[in-house]
Amino acid sequence: MPHVLISAAHKSSGKTTLSIGLSAALSRLGQRVQTFKKGPDYIDPLWLHQASQRPCHNLDFYTMSHAEIVHYVAHYGQNADMCLIEGNKGLYDGVDIEGSNSNAALAHLLGSPVILVLDTQGITRGIAPLLLGYQAFDPQLHIAGVILNKVGGARHEQKLRAVIERYTSIPVVGAVQRDPRLDIDERHLGLIPSTELMHTEEKINEIAELISQQVDLSACMNIAAQAPALLPVKLAQTEAVFYPEKLRIGVIRDSAFNFYYASDLEALERNGAELIFIDAVRDSHLPLLDGLFIGGGFPETNGQLLAANYSFKEELRQAIENDLPVYAECGGLMYLGRYIYWCDEKMKMVGALPYNTVMENKPQGRGYVKLQETAYHPWGITGNGEVYAHEFHHSRIIHLDGHFNFAYRVQRGSGMINQQDGLVYRNTLVNYAHLRDVEANPWTKRFLHFVRNCRLNQNQTLLQNDRKSLCLK
Repeated sequence: MPHVLISAAHKSSGKTTLSIGLSAALSRLGQRVQTFKKGPDYIDPLWLHQASQRPCHNLDFYTMSHAEIVHYVAHYGQNADMCLIEGNKGLYDGVDIEGSNSNAALAHLLGSPVILVLDTQGITRGIAPLLLGYQAFDPQLHIAGVILNKVGGARHEQKLRAVIERYTSIPVVGAVQRDPRLDIDERHLGLIPSTELMHTEEKINEIAELISQQVDLSACMNIAAQAPALLPVKLAQTEAVFYPEKLRIGVIRDSAFNFYYASDLEALERNGAELIFIDAVRDSHLPLLDGLFIGGGFPETNGQLLAANYSFKEELRQAIENDLPVYAECGGLMYLGRYIYWCDEKMKMVGALPYNTVMENKPQGRGYVKLQETAYHPWGITGNGEVYAHEFHHSRIIHLDGHFNFAYRVQRGSGMINQQDGLVYRNTLVNYAHLRDVEANPWTKRFLHFVRNCRLNQNQTLLQNDRKSLCLK
């Protein structure tokens, strides 16, 4: 199973654009490319998914065990010609100074050779000690190639190649010149999601063409072929379970809400859900559902369109009042409130929950979080009640009216208010934290169990009402 890790000396070196271009260029050659993204990112995987035409999967030391990470790469990569893993931040960067969750640690765990992307702006001979230092810092790590990025021209490229050849043994497998056509627009959470842009396919094709002209694709494939084989590990939560009747679980997935892990959607289906995808921007009515999942995204940039969809908002508000089981994260939390304030705009949302959210210029919560479940968690407490997740939001809660119970105490992170997250209202749970369905936190199974119980209770109530009606007659 060929696999390679694309990393960099530091963030914003261009590794995402290079990874998108490599995935698309290799796919155009007929290669089946399976992509992975290190960390809890949602946006880069959307681009990598579209580039490779295969769902991208996240690899995250904070929420996943080492066995799970190996399993993911082995399982999803078993039918691929090549696995491309995009790192996050710099090669040796991580949460702790030991680098236990760094890109280098991931490369060691998987035995992945590394292609290092270097931003070469303003550097020539200095690139040699940089590369030598990266090699010497961890001699056991296999830096198998380097891609020079943002090169200033043919003369600059020639100097860089000569220096690297003179002082190091690392092959240069590509030199990509500065070009505005390689730029992807960004905003407050990173790249604009591919699902929001009108001409995403054309953009990816353009990037792929430029990368294929300036990167040796055969050399990259040969580097990936140096990686050892990986075998899937048997994990309890990946075992298929038979359910005689599927639960109709709505998933709002559109230009406003698109932060979903591909493996979490798979887990919902594996645990007995029939997924009904819904567009909160364009759909006029809420379909018949047993439960609803609203992920994160950018409701603020789609606020006017969401606000104008009156019939859908009212049906969703009424469904929540009628005890439809709902789980919403971050952007979904914002949508279920009364108003979103952003850029001098006040946009009316569903109004099912009595709070407003306001967008700030700086992050109000960013990074990994640790939660402790409380007795108020509607899905019940599991294990020791510790949940490892992440948050990344520029919005904050304001004008929360009334007293509410919260499903989590925040031990690390920001949460919603007063170190609490997971507001509970009727059968609805909303939080800023983004959960990941993993061995330590099988949230999809818990949510669906809750939905089944709600449906059973509802059926029993209907049956009792029917009996009362017959007695009265």
